[in-house]
Parts: sequence; C-alpha cells; structure tokens
Amino acid sequence: MTTIDISHTNEIYTVTRLNREARLLLEGNFLSLWVEGEMSNFVAAQSGHWYFSLKDATAQIRCAMFKPQNRRLTISPKDGMHILAKARVSLYEGRGEFQLLVEFLEDAGIGKLQKEFEALKKRLLEAGLFEAARKRPLPIMPKCIGVVTSPTGAAVRDILHVLKRRFHCAPVIIYPTLVQGELAAANIASAIQMANEHKQCDVIILARGGGSLEDLWSFNEEIVAQAIYQSVIPIISGVGHEIDFTIADFVADMRAPTPSAAAELISPDKDELLLALKQRENHLARLLQQKISQHMQHLNWMTKQLQLQHPKHQLMEQTQKLDLLEAALIRLQYKLLQEIQAKLQTYRAKFAGLTPRHRIRDLQQQLHLSLQRIQNKFMLQLQQQQQSLANAAATLDALSPLATLKRGFAIATIAKDKTILRSAKQVSAGDEVNVLLMDGSILCQVRES
Repeated sequence: MTTIDISHTNEIYTVTRLNREARLLLEGNFLSLWVEGEMSNFVAAQSGHWYFSLKDATAQIRCAMFKPQNRRLTISPKDGMHILAKARVSLYEGRGEFQLLVEFLEDAGIGKLQKEFEALKKRLLEAGLFEAARKRPLPIMPKCIGVVTSPTGAAVRDILHVLKRRFHCAPVIIYPTLVQGELAAANIASAIQMANEHKQCDVIILARGGGSLEDLWSFNEEIVAQAIYQSVIPIISGVGHEIDFTIADFVADMRAPTPSAAAELISPDKDELLLALKQRENHLARLLQQKISQHMQHLNWMTKQLQLQHPKHQLMEQTQKLDLLEAALIRLQYKLLQEIQAKLQTYRAKFAGLTPRHRIRDLQQQLHLSLQRIQNKFMLQLQQQQQSLANAAATLDALSPLATLKRGFAIATIAKDKTILRSAKQVSAGDEVNVLLMDGSILCQVRES
C-alpha cells in the first residue's frame, strides 16, 4: 500500500491538488468491493447518470452510477430499496466529497424501515383505521385552528403565513411538539390529546416539513395513528412534501401534500369571501329590485283590470267586436262565392269531356295507336324472319357440296353404280369413273390402279 507522508514537509498543497491526491490514494487502496445498504435521495439526471445515498442505521455515503453502467440494469431503483452495490471507492474532487462509483447493483430487498412501514400500514388497514366512512368533513369556516407541529420549524411559519394571508380572523393555537427523534411520536400523540381535551379549536393541522423516511418516521408510529383515530376534532395531515406519504396521512380525515397546502385547504380566502359577500349583496339587490318590479307590474295590471271593467270600455269593446264580425262575414261570403264559381268551372270542364264527339275522338286516337303498334310489331317480326332465313341460307350454302366444287374440288363416282369414289381400291383398270365439276361432269376411264 502506498502512503504519503506529509508530517515532515513544509510544502503547501492547493485544495485541488489535495483532493486529487486523496482520490488517487483512495482509488489505489480500495479496488472493487460490495457494499450493502438502503438507497435514499435517488436522482436520475438528464444526462442519464444516477446519484443517490447508501445508508445503514448510523451512517451514509454518497454514490454515483454513470449511464454506461446503469443502462444494463433491469431493476428500477427507488428510495427505501435495500441494495447490494459493487463499487469503487473514490472522491469527488470538485466538492471534496467521499463517494462510491457504483459499477453494478441489485435489489437486496426493501429497507428495514420500509418493511416496518408496510407492515404497520397493513395492520392498521385491517383494523379499519383508514376507512373513508369514518373520515369527517373539515369545517368550511373554522372558528379556531389548532396546529400540532414544532414551534421552531419552517412548517409552522409557512402555515401562519398562509393563514394570515387568507383568513387572519380565525385564531390559531400552536400545540408544540417534537417532530423527529425517539420521543417525537409520544409528543405528537400527547399534543393531539391535549387539543381534544381543551376543545378550543374545531380543526387540527398536523404538520412537518419534508425529509427522508427516517426524518418522518415519528408520523409512522402506531401511537400517533391511534391518537389521530381517537381524535374528536377533524385532523388534516400536512407532513413532508408531495411525494412523502406517512401512516398519519392515511388515518387523518384529509391529507395535504405540504403544510402550506394544509393551511390553504382549511382556510377560506378572505378575498374570495369578500367577493362572495359582494355577489350575495348584488344578488339580494337584484331580488329586491325584481320584487319591486313584480309588485309594480301587478299594480299596473290591477289598474288596467279596473279600467277594463268600466261600462264605456265594455261598450267600445263590443262595438269593435261587432265590426270585426261584420268584416269576417263579408270575407266568408266572398270566399264561398269563389268556391262555388271554382266548382262550377270544374263541372263544366268535366261535362265537356263526356260528350260523344270527344269520346269518338279519343277512341279514334286509341285505334290509330293500336294499328301503329300492330304494324310496328308485324314489321319487326318480318325483319326477324328475313334475318333468320338469310342466316339459314348462308349456313346451307356453306355446307353444300356445290360450294366445295366452287373452290376447285371434284366428286368422283363409279359410273356403273353411282357410288362415291373414296379409295383407289374401289376401282380397277378399265373401270369408268364419272367426275362431277362445278360446271358439269366428265366420264373418265381408269388406266391403272
């Protein structure tokens, strides 16, 4: 092992040189080794590199796993995972941080705290502490707000700031408690019980800022879950950040992602309240104006009704009605006269069409059309028969022996019995053969066969 002895030298190191030589010393003395621990604070950078911490019950170390190494893994790392990491010991010179350069890692099971969390969560779920039916609604307009948290933490400042901005008229009672450490769970449970005993507030905010699983562990204790469950006052849990979940979140009547969000959920916005009041005022003014308008309309209607009951008005109305009826009667008479004239014209046209002269003319037209159709049909059939005859004649001409003779062929028959000569074996020398040509026949004698 190589060591650097600086006890007897007056040489002054720069920070960069010191960090570099420390890194070389670490990397030269620790080759690849296996380290077991629980993963936390995992970050996947845009470059593809992974950065996280590896810890046990009493210590932790920063780790880096670069993209060429982590891209070969099939597991998805996350906080709380219990892992085995093969790594090289190194030092990040830029910040002088001792770290591990991880070459390979595998899941060794979830961490101890995560196991305890899941086991308690399952047990309380089966006991009914998470049932939605038992959760109570938060007050819309709280008269007094209780806050169970550390009096010196950032959470209480955030809550008070939000309440002051949104709903400063509601008094706030701080029930101070530890929020981290071995005594914190009992302190939290005691503060919740105290708020219930005093009965001064009508809602409780249980809050703490963000942190690791160990930092938030007080809110995963069963004593805290039971205190929330037994509380008569509704409780809203605002523990950690949005990604943090504790047992207290599941038991509480409502979960908020952050302490500030819890304060916003429980406090109506004063500006929204003023706006709502203004809207109510405008609505009441409109209703009042509407009522006045309705009564004025009713008064006008009653006045008109009274005027309508006057005898002079009724007489004028009856006179007008008589004029309307007279005009309607005249229109009706004119309409009836037009209908009678139209019917008379229709009957005249109908009777004119029924005279013998028109009937004879119609029959003559029908006869002419029938003769024309018969003639057309006769001509069509004659043309079809002529075409059929022409087709038959052409077929017969094509099959006739005379057509064959026209093409230069001849038909030979034996003169003595008129038998068609088909083979040279049918005749002998000296026999007579009659040869039929296109324009006549000749008698021939066989010389040789």
